[in-house]
Amino acid sequence: MPDHPRMFRAAGLLACLFVAGPLLAAGTQPGGGAAEERVEWPTWGGDPGSTHYSPLAHINRESVARLRPAWEWDTGEAPLSGPRLPVPDNPVRPGSFENTPIVRDGVMYVSTSYNRVAALDPDTGEPKWIYDPRITEWGQVPNGTGFVHRGVALWEGEDGTRRVFLNTRWRLVSIDPITGEPDPSFGDGGEIDLTARLLWPINRLHYTQTSPPVIFGDLVILGNGVWDRFVYERDPPGNVQAFDVRTGELVWSFNLIPQPGEFGNDTWEDGAWDRVGHTNVWAPMSLDAERGLLYLPVGTPSNDYYGGHRLGDNLFAEAVVCLDARTGARVWHYQTVRHGLWDYDLPAAPALLTIRVDGRTIDAVAAPAKTGFLYVFDRVSGEPVWPIEDRPVPASDVPGERAAATQPFPTRPPPFAKQGFTEDDVLDFTPELREEALAIVRQYRMDGLFAPPSLQGTIANPGILGGANWGGAAADPETGIVYIKANEFPSLLAITEADPDETEGRYWLDRDRRTLNLPNGLPINKPPYGTLTALDLNTGEQVFQVPAGNNSLVRNHPALEGVNLGPERLGVVGAPGPMVTGGGLVFFSGGADHLFALDKATGEELWAWPLGASSYANPMTYESPRGVQYVVIAVGRGQGNRLVAFALDDEADREP
Repeated sequence: MPDHPRMFRAAGLLACLFVAGPLLAAGTQPGGGAAEERVEWPTWGGDPGSTHYSPLAHINRESVARLRPAWEWDTGEAPLSGPRLPVPDNPVRPGSFENTPIVRDGVMYVSTSYNRVAALDPDTGEPKWIYDPRITEWGQVPNGTGFVHRGVALWEGEDGTRRVFLNTRWRLVSIDPITGEPDPSFGDGGEIDLTARLLWPINRLHYTQTSPPVIFGDLVILGNGVWDRFVYERDPPGNVQAFDVRTGELVWSFNLIPQPGEFGNDTWEDGAWDRVGHTNVWAPMSLDAERGLLYLPVGTPSNDYYGGHRLGDNLFAEAVVCLDARTGARVWHYQTVRHGLWDYDLPAAPALLTIRVDGRTIDAVAAPAKTGFLYVFDRVSGEPVWPIEDRPVPASDVPGERAAATQPFPTRPPPFAKQGFTEDDVLDFTPELREEALAIVRQYRMDGLFAPPSLQGTIANPGILGGANWGGAAADPETGIVYIKANEFPSLLAITEADPDETEGRYWLDRDRRTLNLPNGLPINKPPYGTLTALDLNTGEQVFQVPAGNNSLVRNHPALEGVNLGPERLGVVGAPGPMVTGGGLVFFSGGADHLFALDKATGEELWAWPLGASSYANPMTYESPRGVQYVVIAVGRGQGNRLVAFALDDEADREP
């Protein structure tokens, strides 16, 4: 597979770059030379607290209009087939290029859809080395999306030793950042089997990894992923595990499905704790490195939509869990959804920031959720910053099901996504299209947020994509404002009797009745289909909400020929989240085919650049060894995947 950068050159005068603030990187280059202090991007979320924030300000409100492509790096990946694969007639394929690179001491580390790791020159995109874990030889990953991977983690020891950690399917690999080769002193030849010490033996091919690990001291900590369609007795369970970075020895493991004698075991009735899997942390995690507190966003149990075989609240599913990162001991937790039936995972790394509320300074943790709520807690005590009320919710009419009678509703900040679905939400581009849509939605239950899935079919809004998704929130420490990309994309949750040979439980989701689109493909609801919301966590109030991204499929739809849709962007459905900078900007793609920059104070669009393909990744920014501020984003789905780096038009040619 070719791996090469493509350079874009722009003529212009040299300019000086002044930077200040946190995230200053200093130390030695991997080769031993001294590294000049610079603002880089050392972890997936920009910092251990996953703020997706950079203080860099050379690219700012005034200069962003001059932002242009500077270089590209092509992954060279494409679908593969052949007799060596386990299923020769089922070719493996790369999915979306979802990586957010990290940059440390003048080297960029990026993981591709096929989980290869490349070390790149952050000024040119030239590869220094590429490590291939050869995971495609095990066949297509079972997740419905093709191979995806969001990032790697870098460990730096006190003696100057460094390692890049790649979690790839059931393996954790330790890579020497100088040579690009596995470290033979780690585990077995540089890798360990992440499934060796789970609650019960599993099929390793059903175990996935997409989000980067967390590094704390000499520990590398990670969760796991499981495809939602795997629903059988003792399917892969959720364990968060911490390993010694030097040896690969297991240091601690936390059971997200509590076993006998563990807190929360009584929330799984009739022995469900011994047979129900998932309940995993597939999303990135966050760390308060100073206090040694780890924050887990936990997903749903299996079956996502029917819980008659797992009655009870099902801790720690869909909870924010705070652990002591040293020992794995639980410090506090808050369950955002009881006995989940909607696939309302906590899908993103909680953001850590300091806010001031009613005269009190609070070190807070803010967890964006698929429910459309942002749950905000004191990160030490776990106390909600604002009251969270238990409110009655509709009961289930599915035989054997027992939905929770109440669910938690934060009183502040307001929801960042629409909750519930009514006839007022139906599209109204033309009277004819509206009547067609009304005829569809009137077949189903529309009972608000937390209306359970039903045999008749229930319209859930937010849908199963959220609300928020894995892109998470960007938190501005200068202002206490959090920015969240959300989706306005309802789902039909219709329940049908299950095939007992394929699933555990009497019922499951009817996958023949999932779409709510019109027969012509138009969404059932009005735009916007995606939004960016700014929430001030000092006041708990919304600052602004604007459409996020463009939607050419709707705007150019043949059924809307001659219909005036107005100049405002329609918004796009997608999981990626934003980045906020000291230059007064919020950058995001949101899943669109453009990179956007908005004024972080007003939401006004200041700049947009067509990427030539959809971008399903979070952007990042850094100061390079040449002193240039770059903004980088991954672009592409399936083929033609590439990194695109942007710089101001008079700085892309700056000499070392």
